[in-house]
Amino acid sequence: MKLHNLGTVLGFEVRRTLTKPSFWLTSLSIPLLMVVIFALMFWSNSSALSSVDTQRGEKQAFTYADSSGLVSPTVAAEMGGTRAADATAAAQAVREGRAEVHLDIPADPTREAVHIVAEDVGLIQSGQWHALARDLLERSASERIGDSRLVGVLTGVSTDAELWKDGHRSPGLAAAVVPGLFLVLLYMGVLMLGQQMLNITVEEKENRVTEMILTTLDPRVLIVGKVLAVFAVGIVQAMVLLVPAVLVGVLFPGLLGAATAGPGNTLPADEMPPLALGGEVLIDPVRIVLAALIFTGGFLMFTGLLVAIGSIMPTAKDAGSAFGAVILAMFLPLYTATMVINDPTSVVSEFLTWFPLTAPVTALLRNALGLLPVWQGVAVALVLFAFASALVWLGVRLFRQGSISYDKRLSIGKALRASRSRPGS
Repeated sequence: MKLHNLGTVLGFEVRRTLTKPSFWLTSLSIPLLMVVIFALMFWSNSSALSSVDTQRGEKQAFTYADSSGLVSPTVAAEMGGTRAADATAAAQAVREGRAEVHLDIPADPTREAVHIVAEDVGLIQSGQWHALARDLLERSASERIGDSRLVGVLTGVSTDAELWKDGHRSPGLAAAVVPGLFLVLLYMGVLMLGQQMLNITVEEKENRVTEMILTTLDPRVLIVGKVLAVFAVGIVQAMVLLVPAVLVGVLFPGLLGAATAGPGNTLPADEMPPLALGGEVLIDPVRIVLAALIFTGGFLMFTGLLVAIGSIMPTAKDAGSAFGAVILAMFLPLYTATMVINDPTSVVSEFLTWFPLTAPVTALLRNALGLLPVWQGVAVALVLFAFASALVWLGVRLFRQGSISYDKRLSIGKALRASRSRPGS
């Protein structure tokens, strides 16, 4: 292959893509939207917690009827409650707007729900009425039992798990964050660059310039240069997506589950992974290297597949229908994710791990969760690189034979037979 024009094709395609305003608009819109969403989540959570703390520190006027005999009149009075002489009339007062809330405690609150009649103060704020009913019963039970710890055990207990695997302390999901990012990047890359992958070969045919181009360029140089350009653009787009995510993780660690680990979660010095970010997001170099290999092989494989599809189709509109089938294959492993996670060595899991169209997603998922042996991850990556090379090879031959198929789909069989019969092909 004569590679003296490869740099020219690569540079031209990268510059053409990166200078399009639409590329940056699409690439930047997603991280900007992520930043806005995370900021709103942070503000909303802070406001909700502040509102709950304020409300719990204030009395709330309410009436109640107690058929269980569990409610303490003293506790109810401290919270602002008044026992209703007529439960029906008290509830009707709320319905008519003369009172805010009435609680009807059943004979057995463990089997029947507490009926609340209250003013609608909004979808979120109305949740305070449920908290009011729970607080009333919990505080009443605590007074009767005399030990708030017993009430706490019955109402909710926090747990802290220490997991071990093969004689070593396992970091669990803490080590899945960084490898899992490669799975997100694969979806984002194919979804956002898929149309460009198809246009690698379709646009020249639609513009009727393929014959002119092929008189000056070897089709192998053209296709390889365009594929490498898409990969380079994908790296730029990945950086555009990752930088805001890293900044959000650093500035707002609680939003990404990267809060500092407590003493009970700290690994011993001899079991601690080489690096740790934020205490909970741990770096596992082996998983990350495997994820990078599988991601690169998968991205190139999907690129080669879409290049081959674009070589067959006469227009981008025709190629778009085939692109939908590729996306469906990418999302198929997500529907079987539970089965793959629960039984990673099952026949279905192994098939999805090795079948080229589902292998990138399945292997990245298993690798992130520590369910993929190293040897298998390397083997899957090699298979993906092999399929990527084969598909690019196929795309070159189909593009060469279909360069003048402007109005109809190219026959793959005829194109390959013609390619074999052509000298030097």
